[in-house]
Amino acid sequence: MLKVTYLGHSCVYATDGKHKLIVDPFLTGNPQATVPAQDIDVDYILATHGHGDHLGDAVEISKRTGATIIAPNELANWVSLRGADAHNMHIGGSYQFEFGRVKLTIAHHGSSAGESGLEYTGNPCGFVFDMGGKTVYHTGDTGLFLDMKLIGELHPIDIMFLPIGDNFTMGVDDAVRAVQFVKPKIAVPIHYNTWEIIAADPNEFARKLQSSGVKVVILNPNQSLEL
Repeated sequence: MLKVTYLGHSCVYATDGKHKLIVDPFLTGNPQATVPAQDIDVDYILATHGHGDHLGDAVEISKRTGATIIAPNELANWVSLRGADAHNMHIGGSYQFEFGRVKLTIAHHGSSAGESGLEYTGNPCGFVFDMGGKTVYHTGDTGLFLDMKLIGELHPIDIMFLPIGDNFTMGVDDAVRAVQFVKPKIAVPIHYNTWEIIAADPNEFARKLQSSGVKVVILNPNQSLEL
């Protein structure tokens, strides 16, 4: 069994009843967040890239809970220097953790961190991970890319989290094509309506996938889904 909870923007919490992880824990300063960072208790943190609206509270949560941050090599080094526990990975690599296997995928975006937002943190990524007998694909921030077809062929995806907010990432139409490439059982739109610049209509996304055979689930912040 896998339970996933959307915590707003791109933040997703997942548990199999024994292990707990969170992806891109941007909670402090997130206008969509309904759960404060200090209430998060996890074993692992998956960080797709260093931008503040994704890395968010990762270092603080790791230092408080002892959670391991799984991230691309340079970002893992960056959080380690700030006192967090980290497991360094890179694009195309996979590793077996206690909860399941994690593989890093490409993401067409950027990655930097720090108060200036200019400190180099390597390549951004997406994550394909197994947990509770299910396979999850969190694309991270990305534009559309053709290799999404290959990701779907290599890893039959039970649930896919992907951005639809445009401007910084895929918009609705490119996200629809991404779902058609990957062919997950369930698609959940993220990274939209946090601010006006990424305003998007998730119902339009769902309508455009009605005939695809993929179930679209629109989750409000702090709303869960069990697989």
